[in-house]
Amino acid sequence: MAKAGKKYQDACKLVEAGKVYTAAEAMELVKKTATKKFDETIELHVRLGVDPKYADQQVRGAIVLPHGTGKSKRVLVFAKGEKVKEAEAAGADFVGSDEIVQKIQGGWLDFDVAVATPDMMGTVGRLGKVLGPRGLMPNPKLGTVTMDLTKAISEIKAGKVEYRTDKAGNIHCPIGKASFDAEKLQQNFQALIDTLNRVKPAAAKGQYMRSATVSATMGPGIPVQVG
Repeated sequence: MAKAGKKYQDACKLVEAGKVYTAAEAMELVKKTATKKFDETIELHVRLGVDPKYADQQVRGAIVLPHGTGKSKRVLVFAKGEKVKEAEAAGADFVGSDEIVQKIQGGWLDFDVAVATPDMMGTVGRLGKVLGPRGLMPNPKLGTVTMDLTKAISEIKAGKVEYRTDKAGNIHCPIGKASFDAEKLQQNFQALIDTLNRVKPAAAKGQYMRSATVSATMGPGIPVQVG
């Protein structure tokens, strides 16, 4: 097993074993554990008391974080006609229809989020095996299949993030960068926690919010109070 580097070991020493930190304490601490030369992403990991193998216990959606994520996302829009002009005016990085589909079928995937108008989904559906496994397929539940392209694009650019339970019922989601003020990280953290509580599946039994941990990209996990 590879030995952890000295900086990581030093960062681990900052985290008190067995302690569950308040959100304010955790955000101050997670910034101190981000020791790399690049601006590390701060991630939130939440363990939920759900069983995702049942459709009525899956937790999935999107939220515009109060202070964004610190990352500019490249947006691809599938559209035609007048909607092409709307998408371009709203700041889409790539806009097209059949020619974009062919480009993706050829291996191009140089974008972070895909948006489509409803009339384009028949065409976009041909890319299901490519976009689906990568989480890039436009989805009406996430607001990425819509006629209001201006709103969809502006929200994504402003810091909209998607959340989805993995096979073990965990949520993994960025809440900002190490360069953010601790207060902004805390507000993003709370916004996501509040959203997860609001979308709690009716079928979920027992304790819903089991645990939460924040960490920098290359740093140790820091347990956070969510009760």
